Amino acid sequence: MRPLLCCLGIAALLGRSLACPSACSCSAKKNGRLLAECAYKELLEVPRGLSPNVSILTLSANRIGWLRRGAFAEVPEVQSLWLGYNQIGAVEPGAFALLAQLKNLDLSHNKITDFPWQDLRNLSGLQILKMNNNRLAGLPRDAFHALKDLRSLWLNDNQLTTLAEGTFDKLPSLSQLQIFNNPFNCSCKVFWLKRWTESTSVSITKGGATLCVAPGRLKGRAVTDIPEHHCVAPSVQLTYLSNLDNSVTYDGLTLTLHCSVAGSPPPEIRWKIQTSSRGVEINGPTVARDGNAKQSQERFLVFKNGTMAIPRFSKEDEGIYTCLAVNDVGTREVSVNVALAGSENPAEDLLQDDPQASQLGGQSCYKGDEMDPSGAGEKLVIVYHMPRESKSKAGGAVPHVQLGTLLLALGIALSW
Repeated sequence: MRPLLCCLGIAALLGRSLACPSACSCSAKKNGRLLAECAYKELLEVPRGLSPNVSILTLSANRIGWLRRGAFAEVPEVQSLWLGYNQIGAVEPGAFALLAQLKNLDLSHNKITDFPWQDLRNLSGLQILKMNNNRLAGLPRDAFHALKDLRSLWLNDNQLTTLAEGTFDKLPSLSQLQIFNNPFNCSCKVFWLKRWTESTSVSITKGGATLCVAPGRLKGRAVTDIPEHHCVAPSVQLTYLSNLDNSVTYDGLTLTLHCSVAGSPPPEIRWKIQTSSRGVEINGPTVARDGNAKQSQERFLVFKNGTMAIPRFSKEDEGIYTCLAVNDVGTREVSVNVALAGSENPAEDLLQDDPQASQLGGQSCYKGDEMDPSGAGEKLVIVYHMPRESKSKAGGAVPHVQLGTLLLALGIALSW
């Protein structure tokens, strides 16, 4: 009886290992891998009943239109998955997430417009990924960053108009890339691709032309032929402006910084402000053409020409003020650490707040002066002679206000 039960048990195990849907043909290879051949069967979805130890699954040339979440849960050990020449238009998140042993994935010649890129994070052993001849119009910068073993990537014949800089970074094993026959818009957003192809050891397969479709002046030219002078990384320079006159005002000090930028295309100017109590990011002017400030940023007045004014500048406004120049080629920034001090003798405060200032003796900067780019210091100290009461000749106390005294304690590298 026991031998019979043992035989039945072995038969059951073998039957389970060779489980195969009726539409497929399953066989064991010499290397021990189990192949499930389900191509050319007019299948509308991934078949059920596959053996869990299938390592090669061929579903090419069917009529599969979508891949649901967990579509391949029955074959967690699959290493090669062929899905080319179907009608796949939708892929749900989680469709591939469980296939940690996958090495080859072919999704070519489908209708995929969007893809759950997060699924690739679990496929660190993937070596070949074919997504060519689909309808992909874009992909995130970090789409492939988890694929340390990826050797061959096919993205040709899609609808890609641009690629984010760094898309192919963190792919140490990549040796073959196909991106031809995409309608690239050769703005400066893809200028990095020109530089990357000139320096990389990756083979850019030229099965077709990697040409610009737009803008008009570059239509028909190769992406690698984008003229250098069309795309220039930003440069930025920060200066401060101050009304160093003898006028007496009771409204407080207005700190004014001016950010000058250059580059092609013309860079946008952005500001980052970090004080002890808050952080502020300003992406564009806060003062409209009519001179009115937006209520959300009325504390910091940013003008279209790159000037920022902070009325009634106080100790609460001390902090790091950063100007950023941003265009399609890159980003540059320059910062200044602004501090406020006050006493009847500005020089005394200067020495107390920054002991290194005694080495330079405190240099005055007048209206329109640039921050010295050759300086070795780190901090701009604004010394503000606060209102104090002083004795008049008649013995009475009168308010005495001296505003707008600005001292550059240390030189700052403020030009890039």
